[in-house]
Amino acid sequence: MPFDKDKLRKKDEERLEEMQREIDEHEESSDELEDNEQVAEVEENADEAVEEPNELESLKEKLAEDEERYKRLQADFENFRRRTRQEKEELSALVVQNFMTELLPMVDNFERALGAEATDGESFKKGVDMIFGQLMEVLKNRGLECIETKEAKFDPNFHQAVMRVENPELEDDSIVAELQKGYMVKGKVIRPAMVQVVSN
Repeated sequence: MPFDKDKLRKKDEERLEEMQREIDEHEESSDELEDNEQVAEVEENADEAVEEPNELESLKEKLAEDEERYKRLQADFENFRRRTRQEKEELSALVVQNFMTELLPMVDNFERALGAEATDGESFKKGVDMIFGQLMEVLKNRGLECIETKEAKFDPNFHQAVMRVENPELEDDSIVAELQKGYMVKGKVIRPAMVQVVSN
């Protein structure tokens, strides 16, 4: 059988055309797929873009709510502080008023004693003693206590040593004399007792 060069060339050309068609089809389908992917990506981005503003709006609303809550809390705290201060001032004023009311009978007695004719020194002294007793009773009712120094040892928590003396008959730090009374209110020292202490 003779070799047909033209026939082979024709066959090759057909095969080449077929391959070119396949390549073109593949490129078209790739382009189409790419276009579809791009469209999907654009749509997805568009959805995200829509979600982002919604999320941003939601965050803005939450921030506004938190700010409002903070302002309300701050206002409530300020009101509470003002109310507490006012109540404290009112309570303090009430305590002072009650204390003054308790002292008024002594003021009355002092006025009577000063208005009386000074004929009898003994009765005047009795009147002053009576007023002093009334005053101490009121103060005791308010929690005033006298710091004991008789036959006591020096204690810097309750006593103030203003003089030191030698006395071989007594132990060191023994209190020999009280120069000024000391007082406590409900267990708390408001004035230590001034004392004379033994120091051999």
